[in-house]
Amino acid sequence: MLLNLLEETRYEKVPVKIYDNDSEASFDVAKRIAAIIKQKQAEGKQAVLGLATGVSPIKVYKELIRLHKEEGLSFKNVVTFNLDEYYPMQPDAEQSYVRFMKEQLFNHVDIDMANVNIPDGTLAEQDIAAFCLAYEQKINSYGGIDVQVLGIGRTGHIGFNEPGSAPNSGTRLVTLNDLTRRDASKDFGGKENVPTKAITMGIGTIFKAREIILLGWSGKKASIIKKAVEGNISPDVPATYLQTSDNVEFVIDQAASVDLTRFDLPWLVKDCVWDDVLIKKAVVWLAKTLNKPILKLTESDYNNNGMAQLATEFGPVYNINISIFNNIQHTITGWPGGKFGADDSQRPERAEPKVKRSIVFSPHPDDDVISMGGTFIRLADQGHEVHVAYQTSGNTAVWDDEMLRYVEFAMDFARSQSQDAAYLDNLYKSMVEFLKTKQPNQSDTEPIRTVKGLIRKGEAIASARLAGLADQRIHFMDLPFYDRGKFQKEVSYEDDIQQTMQLLRDIKPHQIFTAGDFADPHGTHKVCFEIILEAFTRLRNLGESWTKDCWIWLYRGAWHEFEIHEIEMAVPLSPQEVYRKRMAIFKHQSQKDVPVFPGDDAREFWVRAEERTQETARLYNQLGLAEYEAIEAFVRWKFE
Repeated sequence: MLLNLLEETRYEKVPVKIYDNDSEASFDVAKRIAAIIKQKQAEGKQAVLGLATGVSPIKVYKELIRLHKEEGLSFKNVVTFNLDEYYPMQPDAEQSYVRFMKEQLFNHVDIDMANVNIPDGTLAEQDIAAFCLAYEQKINSYGGIDVQVLGIGRTGHIGFNEPGSAPNSGTRLVTLNDLTRRDASKDFGGKENVPTKAITMGIGTIFKAREIILLGWSGKKASIIKKAVEGNISPDVPATYLQTSDNVEFVIDQAASVDLTRFDLPWLVKDCVWDDVLIKKAVVWLAKTLNKPILKLTESDYNNNGMAQLATEFGPVYNINISIFNNIQHTITGWPGGKFGADDSQRPERAEPKVKRSIVFSPHPDDDVISMGGTFIRLADQGHEVHVAYQTSGNTAVWDDEMLRYVEFAMDFARSQSQDAAYLDNLYKSMVEFLKTKQPNQSDTEPIRTVKGLIRKGEAIASARLAGLADQRIHFMDLPFYDRGKFQKEVSYEDDIQQTMQLLRDIKPHQIFTAGDFADPHGTHKVCFEIILEAFTRLRNLGESWTKDCWIWLYRGAWHEFEIHEIEMAVPLSPQEVYRKRMAIFKHQSQKDVPVFPGDDAREFWVRAEERTQETARLYNQLGLAEYEAIEAFVRWKFE
């Protein structure tokens, strides 16, 4: 058994413990920390903890609080040293790690705040070097850190040790990487508000800890986890330095593990139990790796690339190639609503009924056309009853000056019609005054949110009309969770679910299209999908007959696409349809050029969308399929 495990993990250069989900992992880590605290208490010593901030440790801290309140775990003998803090940063600021640690842990346990140590973001810059030296000396005075909790950033940073950090670095002032600042932009209301510097423990400081636990959750971290665990040691990915420690363990959930070789490419490390999905994935991988069409793959290609077992068990390989080629070919359809009267046994969608009721759920007011605009247009052109439901107002993603421009227009229009504009004048003045003192990430006033929401609503209507929809089939849900989440940390989704159930009851769709971007577990797309799924599941359990004939299709956003082996429906677009899709995206004028939250990609949304779908078409062609201008891809959601 040990030999088999070593073979499976031979690409991995640090111990990795994988849990089904982040909750289970966090509970286990909290128990490990609690055991250290109790052991030190029994020895009459202080437990020295190195703590991290961010999303990763929140559930660990929540469980530690539970252990304190329900099982009597005391923190009176605990001394803590935090990894880092933004600079400059006031301790009471919303983004301060001092405030974070108090809200997430310290305010809820019996720790002596004199034993809490967090880098000081209020220092004069000339005083930072002396502070950092004293921070190191204080850690040493306690005999070092017993257990250090780490997260990992998408640059591979640990603490704020960005690419280029030295393995022996100590506590110091650093300049933040652009990607790190982009990732923090939502917390600060825009990247321009994110500090450019931070004070951080060094990699050398972290290495002195007697135990190091790195936490990684969600598919968003899968790529960097793979680099940190399997890549060569490099200053370009500071977390790779952890490979040289004997005291480190990566604790991750299944979603964060998917890029590790033993899960992503298991045929390279062990004999596999081959099923249709794994065979398709392996053959597509082989064709892409060798840059060969599927039908040109040979037995030696299989044997030389870790797939000899597949060739032996299911060969000859040409039969495998033919089967996978046909499978992929059958995903291609110009009839996303099904082709009436045609044999649908090899088609992704049903032929009947001839006219389907289709609803496209769009988390934000532009996801529909960005992600599946060509399919949206095709469904309408082919005579289906197409509805679009915009789940949130999207009011967060409108620039303040854009909002003022619309209010100014309303004022000028009122005057041009000889109407009294006094109310608008006063409203405008109050908006300007609010914006003068608006803090980063501060929620807008209700009138400002309303105007921003109306801007997005008008753009969405124009876009949906261009796609061919009648106004009565354009639905604005404005789900309450979206604005409520700006003011409450604990958000209920029951009213969102009830509202979604009612819309589904009214339409009784044969097809539901919904965003399937699950990489970020805290993103709007994920929440919106879960609301739809819960609403649909409840209706299904209530025995509503239409749910038996309703299929759910997932689309992806503008940032990345489904992998070729995952795609179950591929809708090819002509050059003319690509152009119409572009025009529909252009109707969302507030999101053009530079959107408020652009993510990692500097390209405009329409460029991302076109290049993403063109890349999917190129990959299909590379595998030996027909050459198309672009392809939009979908995966069908299947209930267990």
